[in-house]
Amino acid sequence: MEMLVEEIMNTSVPTLTPTHTINDALLLLKAKRIRHIPIINANKEILGVVTDRDLKKATPSTLLNSNNPEVYELPLEKIMTKNPIVGHPLDFLEETATIFYDNRIGCLPIVSQGKLVGMITESDLLYKFIELTGSHQPGSQIEVRVPNKTGVLFEVSKVFYEQKVNVLSVLVYPDKANEDYKILVLRVKTMNPLKLIEALRADDFEVLWPNHPGKIL
Repeated sequence: MEMLVEEIMNTSVPTLTPTHTINDALLLLKAKRIRHIPIINANKEILGVVTDRDLKKATPSTLLNSNNPEVYELPLEKIMTKNPIVGHPLDFLEETATIFYDNRIGCLPIVSQGKLVGMITESDLLYKFIELTGSHQPGSQIEVRVPNKTGVLFEVSKVFYEQKVNVLSVLVYPDKANEDYKILVLRVKTMNPLKLIEALRADDFEVLWPNHPGKIL
């Protein structure tokens, strides 16, 4: 199922303006326990982003104990990342994850009609994918190589139904070694998948994992 950014984005986003100071940003990060601050103007248009890393670079440890407080009064426009990459509420979550990966960013301001309406962080994405894959729930993971043909997922699911095993999530990957096959990664709600694996193999499905050398599962 496709998920949209608007379904998981944080809409209560603390923001600052370019004329706010480094000290303002440090106080906001500490008070809200956040790592990224969108910088906007009076019209809520996104102008930049300031991160905890930006602030650390601007306030080296040698200055923290010095009597030179001027650095903390610098406006954020001096250190912010200008014209940041942004997303839209109707973007698909999978595409957004690719933006994070390709650009090595930690946050993505979400803009609609030119105005900031929310934000997503890499932590938000990680939590959501963990939730979607069911990996935070007790269970087991099974990997099955299947022919790349219509209806094969239905055939595999019949085995799970017959074994009365609940499927928490299903991920599908191409088989890099052979484009005629694909890999199903299934998270199932059982701590002992032995009977399920036997049933899959009895129906001629190739179970890749679990597959312990020297032991027939």
